[in-house]
Amino acid sequence: MKKEFIVILGGGESGVGAALLAKKNGLKVFLSDSGIISNKYKKILIKNKIYFEEKGHTEKIIIQNAYKIIKSPGIPKENYLIKRIQSLNIPIISEIEFGKNYLNNSCIIGITGSNGKTTTSSIVYQILKNNKLNVEIAGNIGSSFSGKAIKKKDIYVLEISSFQLDDCFSFRSNIAVLLNITRDHLNRYDNNIENYIYSKFKIATLQKKEDFFIYNYDDPIVRLGVKKYPILSKCIPFSIREKLDTGAYINENKILIRILKKEKEIFFINLNDLKNVSLVGDHNLYNIIASLIISKILNINKNSIIYNLLKLKPIEHRMENFVNINGVRFINDSKATNVHSAFYALKSMNNPTIWIVGGKDKGNNYTEIISLVKEKVKAIICLGKNNKKIVDFFKNFTSIILETESIKEAVHMAYALSSPGYNILLSPACSSYDLFKNYKEKGNKFKEEVIKLIKN
Repeated sequence: MKKEFIVILGGGESGVGAALLAKKNGLKVFLSDSGIISNKYKKILIKNKIYFEEKGHTEKIIIQNAYKIIKSPGIPKENYLIKRIQSLNIPIISEIEFGKNYLNNSCIIGITGSNGKTTTSSIVYQILKNNKLNVEIAGNIGSSFSGKAIKKKDIYVLEISSFQLDDCFSFRSNIAVLLNITRDHLNRYDNNIENYIYSKFKIATLQKKEDFFIYNYDDPIVRLGVKKYPILSKCIPFSIREKLDTGAYINENKILIRILKKEKEIFFINLNDLKNVSLVGDHNLYNIIASLIISKILNINKNSIIYNLLKLKPIEHRMENFVNINGVRFINDSKATNVHSAFYALKSMNNPTIWIVGGKDKGNNYTEIISLVKEKVKAIICLGKNNKKIVDFFKNFTSIILETESIKEAVHMAYALSSPGYNILLSPACSSYDLFKNYKEKGNKFKEEVIKLIKN
């Protein structure tokens, strides 16, 4: 049979977005999902007359008819069907690469890193949007790039995960940002951090010489990667610890930015002007500086940048200090799905803390947070189906470790162990997929149970 279909594996946000873009451009589309497609997406597929199946992949239809596969980033390379497709040399590409094919004249700002992607993408988007630029935000932040590409914009701000980059072979960001690299998702990378680093650096290695690559000079893994991997674009480092010849750094309470060595005038922002920004901590300072560099490249007015930074609100599920009950502060940091992110959350705690941690382990190494647990954590509550690794690791560093598979029970345990002046911090350091659909559901359920404490 003649191969004529674009086949999309996965009926979630990215898959349905890719299906809509393919349909709009006159391609024949078949979407297949191994699970149940939500009613929301099913209605969209039916309305647009896109053929689909759910509760399993019909291998014969896919193999015989596909000339190209667009794969959901959530499907691992070890999947049997993926291996079968690869053995037949049928191309598999990422949804973001597919979307980029229809946007040759748009500026793509691609932002990746183990932590800080959502915050940085949101900051950049708000600054550009409030400066009346024709901009859209998409990617791992919640909306598929392909879906947003249907209505073309001048600029796209994309939060990009390593899973999305895995299946990119020509995807190109005009401005790329690499915020940091820590041990994350190693279960998807054969427990080899080098494979994960290689994936992250695709955001730079696929660029051209006229593009910009913004990277965290203070991250040793990133700094080594800049020397190791072939990068043609203009490299712009940023640091909060060292002075740099080019890029961005802090000196005498100012953020100084020089994009190119030949620039005589140095763009700067006084840190005192940012003291009332709601995003606090070194990790957010990195996110802000990366956003400033992008704004400088796009010639955004300095006063406008400061004004928009001061208007920023904390992002939901990221260090969200949402309620105080009888002197106990509840903090929703459900987006902290790796150890490094939980490290920054614990580091920012200035009061005794009950730490709710756990979920699906991704090859975590908890060594870097031992000192913080000793100093700040009064009790650990493990919320997950398999807590043995966490319990075994931390049992010698805190006197109270409890286990549960119920978010309601976790909240009640934490509150019972707390006293006025305590923090109760949900910062999982693991993915949420053992008990929840994603970190958003986990965070929302946490907040729901906390609010019930007030009503009771």
